[in-house]
Amino acid sequence: MDFIETHGAELLRTYHHWTGGHLIKPCGDAQRDARMLFEAPFAVVSGGAESDQILNYGNRTALDLWEMDWDTLTRTPSRLTAEPMHRDERAEFLRRVRERGFIDDYSGIRISSKGRRFRIGQATVWNVTDAHGKYAGQAATFSNWEFLSKEEANS
Repeated sequence: MDFIETHGAELLRTYHHWTGGHLIKPCGDAQRDARMLFEAPFAVVSGGAESDQILNYGNRTALDLWEMDWDTLTRTPSRLTAEPMHRDERAEFLRRVRERGFIDDYSGIRISSKGRRFRIGQATVWNVTDAHGKYAGQAATFSNWEFLSKEEANS
């Protein structure tokens, strides 16, 4: 099993654990489920348990939104996906998710690797655990986003 398959299964399992819902309709085959998650038309991104969290997964939609390839994304501190003026707010939000398990109504402004700003809406952010229940980071999914003009991004 490769990382995308193993981690995809963790994302699917923990999302269901916290929310009672499914990110995708699971077919029961871990490899096919991981591929469906990677190819989904909504964004899924996750980061590890480091104190300065590093992204460790992004499906194709997330890679396109953040304008990164896999290698770049998986070396990026997640705090760099938000503009500097929003990072303190983001850190506080992630702390609340860690304490509660998940939040399903997050909205905020993110920035791609090329400086393109976009607003996400109604994102679900949840804690990811390994097979033994040990905290392994956080993940987010959203299907609502809009790119912002420079004027909107600065307001």
